[in-house]
Amino acid sequence: MVNGLIGKKLGMTQVFNEEGNSVPVTVIQVGPCVVVQRKTREKDGYDSVQLGLVEPRKTPRVSKPLQGHFKKAGLPPTRMLAEFKLVGEEAPKAGDQILVNTVFSPNDYVHVQGKVIGKGFQGVIKRHGFRGGAATHGSMFHRAPGSIGASAYPSRVLPGMRAAGRMGNNRVKIRKLLVVQVDEENNLLLVKGSVPGSRGSYVRVMRAGS
Repeated sequence: MVNGLIGKKLGMTQVFNEEGNSVPVTVIQVGPCVVVQRKTREKDGYDSVQLGLVEPRKTPRVSKPLQGHFKKAGLPPTRMLAEFKLVGEEAPKAGDQILVNTVFSPNDYVHVQGKVIGKGFQGVIKRHGFRGGAATHGSMFHRAPGSIGASAYPSRVLPGMRAAGRMGNNRVKIRKLLVVQVDEENNLLLVKGSVPGSRGSYVRVMRAGS
């Protein structure tokens, strides 16, 4: 079986546990996913499964190579594709459908990977947490980075110097989030805490330790 599925972040809410304490959770619509391609060690050099996320939206327009790729599997095109490792001896075939309850169970731990919200070009205080200079008495470096290196030696800026630049819009993985609930009827997964990305963004949910 596969070690993960494709999902879509729906938002955050809270649920109450048996002790009556509120637990902050993120609601992820996980699957249903269909197997688009089965990759083998003999043909591709490694074992994995390529999944496509089934959505109620209109079938997306794809390029001709992708049209042939989906036609070979006998499936309509999907908007999102992702590869996942195989766990165990059971291997699904192209065209098989995989649901959330076949991969995840309550009290499991999962890794969630997604693209964080883009913040655009930001300065060093917001991007790296610099303290900044004085805010009064004619300060000229309130939010400036300060010195970035000596002028005599080595007479250059060393690699890795933290500076202003683009912030966010990169892929991040949050590890070992607890699965609080699994809604089989609506293909929903409730995980404790927050996951990367904005509401409606795609994420990859993988079993921890696999």
